[in-house]
Amino acid sequence: MKKYLDCLKGYWVYTILAPVMIMLEVALELLIPRVMSRIIDSAIPSRDMALILKFGGIMIALALLSLVFGVLSGRFASIASVGFASRLRTKLFCKLQEFSFANLDRFSTASLVTRLTTDVTNTQNAFMMMIRIMFRAPFMMIFACIMAVQINRSLFRIFYAALPILLVTAVIVIIKGYPRFMQMLNRYDSLNASVQENLTGIRVVKAYVREDYETSKFASASADLRDTMIRAEKLVVSAMPVLTLVMNASLIAVSWLGGRQIIAGNMTVGELMSYNSYIMQILLSLLMVAMIFVSLVLSRASFRRIGQVLTEESTVSDKDADPDIAPEDGTVDFEHVSFSYAQTPVLRDVCLHIPSGQMVGIIGPTGSSKSSLVQLIPRLYDATEGCVRVGGQDVRRYALHPLRNAVAMVLQKNVLFSGTIRENLLWGDPGATDEEIAAACRAAQADEFITSFPEGYDTYLEQGGVNLSGGQKQRLCIARALLKHPRILILDDSTSAVDTATDSRIRSALRSQHGDITTIVIAQRIASVQDADQIIVLDDGEVQDTGTHEQLLQRNTIYREMYESQVKEGC
Repeated sequence: MKKYLDCLKGYWVYTILAPVMIMLEVALELLIPRVMSRIIDSAIPSRDMALILKFGGIMIALALLSLVFGVLSGRFASIASVGFASRLRTKLFCKLQEFSFANLDRFSTASLVTRLTTDVTNTQNAFMMMIRIMFRAPFMMIFACIMAVQINRSLFRIFYAALPILLVTAVIVIIKGYPRFMQMLNRYDSLNASVQENLTGIRVVKAYVREDYETSKFASASADLRDTMIRAEKLVVSAMPVLTLVMNASLIAVSWLGGRQIIAGNMTVGELMSYNSYIMQILLSLLMVAMIFVSLVLSRASFRRIGQVLTEESTVSDKDADPDIAPEDGTVDFEHVSFSYAQTPVLRDVCLHIPSGQMVGIIGPTGSSKSSLVQLIPRLYDATEGCVRVGGQDVRRYALHPLRNAVAMVLQKNVLFSGTIRENLLWGDPGATDEEIAAACRAAQADEFITSFPEGYDTYLEQGGVNLSGGQKQRLCIARALLKHPRILILDDSTSAVDTATDSRIRSALRSQHGDITTIVIAQRIASVQDADQIIVLDDGEVQDTGTHEQLLQRNTIYREMYESQVKEGC
């Protein structure tokens, strides 16, 4: 709960003022029936127009003041709830930025999107309801009960029969509704996943003419959500007739018994009318309380899902790190490193030494855990066993910022953001000059195609860089990484979409212009790594051999088979 209360900073005044205004509004509303009874019992029988106008003016004044306080309560509650939701959404997003890859793997992207949108909206609505109706309903019910008892204590016994029915109905809805609403939110996750997957891969969908299939899949997810929502809402809707029946039965009973008391001379007409008003307010308050509990059932599911994210601890932490140290060079050592992903062994007893400034190639069959190996260097994951060292120090001794600032990584999936080419490149170094940007692009063989665009470096890229080819995106990502001036550069199969001549020029530029950087190249093509200082052959998560191109050709079967197959294919 403390995590949620933190989101009210700056909005506590509005959070307090909203219920205060509501209580003033309700207090004025409760006075109106009593004034009305004075008109009926005193002013009308005596035909005193002055008294009627006086009490009528008081009622109008009370109604107007109640309206003002009601508007103010709504305004304050809206500001507080919107501010709460904004801070909660920001808190969630900041929490996601702290997550390691392992944490992100636990939650699907679609589920996280739902939590940041639908779940936060549910909690916002619940919060507004809490500071408005949860104060209004009990306050109105208590004071309406007091006023009703003052008018006629014997009629109030009707509620002794009505109250248990209302409570039992609300409890049934709460107990049975929570799992249904939780299931409904999970269906939202599935629907969002279908939309996200389709939009991300829309080009593949169209290329394979799978629109009908994707439409059918979306329709199925939408139908599942609809059916789940019907099951959840049906429970709420079925409770409404019960509540309405209790309200109407209570009003009928009050009218009948009150009429008899008027005939017996124990009650006046004005008292009965004001009593009916208080009865209606009490019953509406009970109905609102029941609806609050139903709403809280839905919001409880959302609170729980949000809480799962807020309480998730990152598997990669630098709390015990020394913030004053940073990697002094690009030396990388793996000392008996093992790594498991979701309890599945991926790397086993890896021992490697990569001197600073070397160009190292990593090659192996698909699924040999090449990417998993290099992701341990900047601590995108943490080793399960053993130790990874950078610059002679255990990577866990470094704070994450200086460690990752010393490692530039071009992932398999090239990610560019909407904005200009220059803005994307400045991710590497926000303070880079135009000359530095141009130099990095020349080294990455990107400057030729950039300058061919009419707007050059100010060319606007759509989300994901969809208006660029795969090879162009790869070269821009390499240039962005070079602008970091890292001690270690990791290229994870990041030249697969460029031709061999361009690939060769990129490697040549890296050697001549950035020879002080430790460069680790993961590739499927032997040509991309054959001139490396050393080549690491991985197979099934284990290091099979290390050596130069010539040495591995002579003694390593896996490397030789890959080389011969690629030579025959002309790669």
